[in-house]
Amino acid sequence: MGSYILKRLLAAIPVILGITVIVFLIMSLIPGDPATAILGSYATPENVEKLNRDLGLDKPLVQQYFIWLGNMLQGDFGRSFSLNRPVLDEVLERFGATLVLAGTSLVICSILGIIAGVVSAARQYGVADKAITFIVLIGISIPSFFLGMMMILLFAVNLRWLPVSGMYAIYGGGDLPDLIRHLLMPATALAVVATGVIARLSRSAMLEVLRQDFIRTARAKGVTERNVIWRHALKAAMVSIIPVIGVQAGFVLSGAVYIETVFQWPGVGRMLVTAILTRDILLVQGGVVIVAACYVLFNLAVDVAQSLLDPRVTT
Repeated sequence: MGSYILKRLLAAIPVILGITVIVFLIMSLIPGDPATAILGSYATPENVEKLNRDLGLDKPLVQQYFIWLGNMLQGDFGRSFSLNRPVLDEVLERFGATLVLAGTSLVICSILGIIAGVVSAARQYGVADKAITFIVLIGISIPSFFLGMMMILLFAVNLRWLPVSGMYAIYGGGDLPDLIRHLLMPATALAVVATGVIARLSRSAMLEVLRQDFIRTARAKGVTERNVIWRHALKAAMVSIIPVIGVQAGFVLSGAVYIETVFQWPGVGRMLVTAILTRDILLVQGGVVIVAACYVLFNLAVDVAQSLLDPRVTT
């Protein structure tokens, strides 16, 4: 197991390096001069030239990348120009809010998706199967940001059951019930599409397992159908379901950008949108790299969990 984890860690290094190259190139290809965007009304030719020199933007692109990468490997992600504070401090301060939102959404979509997939497979071609398939197709087809706006109109504006935006109430609140009330709509909107994907693939995995010989043997021995489904079949199907959950974790993290903007959630996604609009290059690069690294590490954890369920994965 130790050698397998080490191999996966080593394999993650070129992935993260590739991400840094892509992020750096994309930011460098955005039209406009970052120094002009940062200076605004003070963007005289002399000031622009001085700021480009201070930021190292007057150097060749390859040299700029290696300077940025070298500083980042030493823990220096640079300084945000729009916020006038270290990039790492700003990202870490907001990352907790993103983890709360994305983590809650991932738990919701994993539980609901697996339950829906198992029930659908156990009642193949029945009323429950058709109803779940229909609901899943609708859920997959609705963009999360559009669903979020519709939920705001219904539950916040018309019914006034839930708060419109933010993570806590501006006045009062600040406790767990207040957080749950603010979290309910964005977490649900973010989880809907991932729930549908997990449900469909869980159904396929369960149907494949239910056709295997050990399931027929368990039924022949008199094991109750509930135990056959939830104890034997689901345990075997989890080997195929867990990697799907890992992939959906990336979708949830990326989707948090839209949802945090819609619901004004104070996380990394909202920060990245603001940083892109203000051309805060170092803040965008640092935020994307940190989020991508966390996603790679989460997939490593998923691979380890899969190997624990099926030791053949490590061979």
